[in-house]
Amino acid sequence: MVDVKLIETEEEYNEALKRLDLLFDAVPGSHEAKEADILALLINQYEEEHYPIDEPDPDEYRKIRAEESGLPID
Repeated sequence: MVDVKLIETEEEYNEALKRLDLLFDAVPGSHEAKEADILALLINQYEEEHYPIDEPDPDEYRKIRAEESGLPID
């Protein structure tokens, strides 16, 4: 059985990231791979709650893309 729990603090989040890094090359189907899968889900859940990414402003996005492409900006 995989021994993991919800990530509720920044310290637990950082520990989970370290553990996931150690498990990164786990053999598919192994106990370690299952633990890595669960940790990845828990880390994602924590990040969505504590580090949300706002939707980009469409006008700002077009401006940035135009600058990157060397096109004139209105």
